[in-house]
Amino acid sequence: MNQLTLAIIFYVFAALTVLSAAFVVFSKNIIYSAFSLLFTFFGVAALYVFLSADFIAVTQVVVYVGGILVLLLFGVMFTNTIMQAELKTDVLHVVPGTLLLILMIAGMLYTFYTTGDWMPGEAQLQGSVVQRIGFETMSHFMLPFEMASIVLLVALLGAAFLARFDKAHKNEH
Repeated sequence: MNQLTLAIIFYVFAALTVLSAAFVVFSKNIIYSAFSLLFTFFGVAALYVFLSADFIAVTQVVVYVGGILVLLLFGVMFTNTIMQAELKTDVLHVVPGTLLLILMIAGMLYTFYTTGDWMPGEAQLQGSVVQRIGFETMSHFMLPFEMASIVLLVALLGAAFLARFDKAHKNEH
């Protein structure tokens, strides 16, 4: 693909990401915000692909779209069914948020124009990032990897204990 086509595709995904993120923030309906968050996550994953970070892009889709967003949507939908509550929010602080948005866009544009080209070099595009991450994880970083999994397991057991303790404590009264 030539540079112009890549630039057009990049700007389409960047616009999709920014517009859907703005809809997440400014929408008054929580369910619409959650569904537009889906497009934000996919847009961010596509931008990772442009940076030749294929592992991060796949992780973005699996963890955020497959896990967190689905959990968020189930939580919102079950809460609405159980509580029969109106799921509307008020958009507060529009003026300070808009000023912060303009400052952030100006900072990103300044960074973009002072650092040069955004496309990765040809040397970065060769080879598999996933293979390198797998090799490093299972050789040099095996002990920290296993320690992180043990910490996550202990956190999961603690959360299950706390959730069960509250139910058992409520049944006694």
